[in-house]
Amino acid sequence: MPDKDIALIGLAVMGQNLALNMESKGYSISVYNRTPSRTREFMEGKARGKKISAAYSLKELISFLKKPGIVMLMVKAGDPVDDNIEKLIPLLSPGDLIIDGGNSLYKDTIRREEYLKGHNLLYIGTGVSGGEEGALLGPAMMPGGSSEAYKLVKDIFEKISAKAEDGIPCVSHIGENGAGHFVKMVHNGIEYGDMQLIGECVWTLKEAPGYDAKEIADIMTSWNKPSDILSSYLVEITGEGLRQPGKGGGYLVDRTADITRMKGTGIWTVQSALELLVPIPTIASAVFSREMSQDKDLRLKVSDKLKPSSSSYKGDPQEFVKLAHDALYIARLSSYAQGFALMTAASDRYSWNLDMGKIAQGWRAGCIIRAGFLSRITREYEENKDIPNLMAAPSFSKFTDDNLSSLQRFIEAAHKAGIPTLALDSAYDYILQITSPVMVSAQVAAQQRDYFGAHGYFKLEKSSPRVELDGSGSYQEYHTEWMEEERPEKKL
Repeated sequence: MPDKDIALIGLAVMGQNLALNMESKGYSISVYNRTPSRTREFMEGKARGKKISAAYSLKELISFLKKPGIVMLMVKAGDPVDDNIEKLIPLLSPGDLIIDGGNSLYKDTIRREEYLKGHNLLYIGTGVSGGEEGALLGPAMMPGGSSEAYKLVKDIFEKISAKAEDGIPCVSHIGENGAGHFVKMVHNGIEYGDMQLIGECVWTLKEAPGYDAKEIADIMTSWNKPSDILSSYLVEITGEGLRQPGKGGGYLVDRTADITRMKGTGIWTVQSALELLVPIPTIASAVFSREMSQDKDLRLKVSDKLKPSSSSYKGDPQEFVKLAHDALYIARLSSYAQGFALMTAASDRYSWNLDMGKIAQGWRAGCIIRAGFLSRITREYEENKDIPNLMAAPSFSKFTDDNLSSLQRFIEAAHKAGIPTLALDSAYDYILQITSPVMVSAQVAAQQRDYFGAHGYFKLEKSSPRVELDGSGSYQEYHTEWMEEERPEKKL
């Protein structure tokens, strides 16, 4: 008799832990893996004695389900998702729901949902953050799809998701079609930026005043107190990692190879920003830094030929720690502002009507970028509905106004010590650019483009940074005939 609440396909660690999480919340589950041995291993191990039934074919898996059936895919993004969908279509009934819980590209999710509509099937693409531990104990979840589809799984998702300190589940209906996977992609991009900023901060603390790994670990631990503005999961685990002793003495981090791999969501985030014309320089810098880290051979060869000068920090080390603290906070705000600007642009492009406050609220527990100041972000969006950019939110703009020099001075000290700070630099420059009523570099580039390519340019109003408008309210375009002796200017 069909009695299972949900079926799960894919029994890698994330899939196994999600199944165990659901079962622990009172749901009955059927599971399937394309490799039968993995299914047997799971059933004889972690799933023994639990309300989990094994299936050894997709047909058997679906036969266990109540109606409407809910099937969750926990497989690799790309072709494996499409392959499973094609196999499931003839086995499912109208109104059944397929959920993709992997890190799929949001454009694929949009395509798949539209395709499945033609088969009278519902589809949700949901981001799942928190890693293996989050999947088991409660992840942050970002589901996108129709309201009709979300109603079928709302109770399950709310029960299995992480809960913030106020008890609110770290899941909400993000928006239509690919909205959930887009938000998860940006979450991962912010994660890249956050990790790189912290890493550059650690490097600077190590080289400028000369702290060792344990001393920096103690600094990170002090920054992770609940009352501290830097309190976050990534700061916490950075401290724990730095404190880990290495075999044979010293610290593990000092023997860890300086090569950071990646799976691709950071690259997708940067590509999406380019397509949507949204600058996210800190996230992009984090991606480029990972790429540079992977070319170890190149760095070894060039470092033998070129040795930039460096000098250590000569001031009070404790004052430098305070400088680092405030610099890191402002840089993180800048990075988050870039991510939220990207989500705002996507919301407008795809008519998703994303609720930025709810998105920040859903990241407060369970996910990799969980941090204390996310509650502040939620409040700012709730209290200031028309924030043009997160950096303009009252509490953040005041702190930045009062302390931006800390970021500038910290970067200066890092550069003097010979430390590259691509992410910190870009976070600082993003703030300078976004607060520039007139970007002189852009004026120069606009003239250059018109000179060599007759691309035209806009003009500022007299004695104003605002752009001159034509009769229809659009920017008035001009062109100068640069090759003519008099160089006349004309309207286009």
